[in-house]
This record gives sequence, C-alpha cells and structure tokens, in this order.
Amino acid sequence: MPSAVTTTRPADIDWTPTPPPPPRRKLFGDRIGSVEVLAVLLILLVLFRGPLGDAISDPRLQTWTTVFVSVMVQAVPFLVFGVALSAVIAVYVPRSFWAKALPKHPALAVPVASCAGVVLPGCECGAVPIAGSLIRRGVTPSAALAFLLAAPAINPIVLTATAVAFPNNPEMVVGRGVASLIVAMIMGWLWLRLGRAEWIKLPHRPDLDGMSKGRAFWAAVRHDVVHAGGFLVLGAMAAATINVVVPERWLQTVADNAVLSVLALAALAVLLSICSEADAFVAASLSQFSLTSRLVFLVVGPMVDLKLISMQAGVFGRRFALRFAPTTFAVAILVGVGVGAVLL
Repeated sequence: MPSAVTTTRPADIDWTPTPPPPPRRKLFGDRIGSVEVLAVLLILLVLFRGPLGDAISDPRLQTWTTVFVSVMVQAVPFLVFGVALSAVIAVYVPRSFWAKALPKHPALAVPVASCAGVVLPGCECGAVPIAGSLIRRGVTPSAALAFLLAAPAINPIVLTATAVAFPNNPEMVVGRGVASLIVAMIMGWLWLRLGRAEWIKLPHRPDLDGMSKGRAFWAAVRHDVVHAGGFLVLGAMAAATINVVVPERWLQTVADNAVLSVLALAALAVLLSICSEADAFVAASLSQFSLTSRLVFLVVGPMVDLKLISMQAGVFGRRFALRFAPTTFAVAILVGVGVGAVLL
C-alpha cells in the first residue's frame, strides 16, 4: 500500500490574513446630498445677490426668459401627448396592424402615411417620438418620416388656426395644407430612394416584452419623456437666444426683396421654433412680407426648426438630422414658393 502523502506548511510563511486598509476620509464627508447642494446654492445666491439682481433686470434676459418659457409652454403638452401615443403604439398596437393598415409597397405607403397626419391633432414635438415608435413597430422609415412631416402641418387644429389668423385670405389655408402634404410625400419618396438604414440610429429603449402592459406603458413614457424632453429644452434655449440676438430692423431691410424675403422668413421659421398651432398668428403679424413668403414660413416651421432638429438628433441620431433637416428645408422652400405662385 502506498503511503499517504502529507503536506507541511512552511514555517517561514505568515498565513495571517492582511487586514484591509482603513477607508480614506473624503474632503466633504461620506457623501454630498441634496441638502448640502441646496445650502451651497443659497450661500452663493446671498453672496452674489447684487450681480444676479442686475442680470435679472436686464431687458434682454427678460426677453430670453419669455421666449424660452413660451416655447416650452406651447410644446410640452403636445410632447406629452405624442409620447403617450408613442407608448400606446409600442405596447398595445400589434405589429400586424401596421402591415394591414399601410400598403405593402413602400412607395404607396408614403402618401397614405402623409394623409394620416390629418387625424392627429398634435405638433412637431409629439410627432417625433411617434415616428420613432412607428419605425420600431416595423413601419417602413419612408412612411414614418412622411407622417412626421405631415402631422404637425395638416391636422385640423393647425388648419383652423391658420383660417382664424388669415380671415381675409382663405387661400392660405389651402396653400398650407397642399404644400405641406407635397413636401411630406416628396421627402418620404426621397428617403425611399436615397436613404440608408444606418443613418437612423434609434436610442436604446428598455425591453418591454417581459413586462405587463401597464408597466411597459409607463416605462416607455418615462424613457421618451426624458430622452426627447432634454433635446426640447436645448432647442428652446437656442430659439430664445436667437430671438434676443437677431435685430428686428433686419426684417425691414429684406421685406421689399422677393427672393430675400422668402429666404429670410424661411430662416426665421427655423430660428423662432414656434409651435405649429401658433405660428399662423406670427405669420399674420408679419404684414410687411408677401403672402408667398409667409406661406413658406408656415410650411418650413413645422418641419424644420431648432427644437425639432435637436429632437430629431436625439431620437434618430445626428447623422440622420444632418442629412434630413437641410434637405427638408430646401424642398419646403421650393414647394412653398411654387404653391404660392399658383394659389396666392
């Protein structure tokens, strides 16, 4: 029988476990909570109350605050509506519904999706998350993007507001609806012909399949509100800054030139970032400009503005926004001028 193998522990090795080093004391204690942050802010407000008071009383800052708040007040209700509808589409509407509701051929799905914007009383802030949800549910991107452009411009609320703003020019209502619908379909077909799938990068959304429908709905709402809402704030801040920086006298200089007036109001629509339910009243107040240039203002605004570009970059990715927004801007100007030359 082989003898059992015995192991001996060397006497020169210390097998006592080494105690962990004592934790390092942090400069401001174990953690900084909200109470500490609030205390620091209050101290800073007390120390710098003089300069802050002078800054707040500055008329430019007051104008900036007014524009920022007005953009947010106009946009947030429709953003929430769009996010809620997007969550409904993501959770409660089966994928098979879209295969039945839209034509199978993408080229035919584009005009159908564009006309579907008539039944959605919302603005561009709500249309962005809805379009993203449609793409997630299997809708062809060309149709979803056509809906994204058409919904804020041809829905009944926007057309009614345009009729109220231009009581003596009912052709403005027809022109806005026709021009916006044409632009939406052209952009949908252009994406179908030239667009690439890698240009759209939808943000990661929590997996909703393993949740109950109620929990999945609220998870989708929270995700889209946080994601799209942050970009809405950035866009509103940019729009408010532009309103303060651009002098009003520049508008008077270009109003008499037919070409410059169209380009100026198109650029102004992008910079002001007014919600589509209210932009008709702003256009009506620009009486020094021609009806055609004001029609271009109404066509461009709901499709390309600072807050919309920032939201598109957040929902679909920067590569998408850098290609889609400038192309939409050019097509909207050309179609708006063409429709204005025929109807106005």
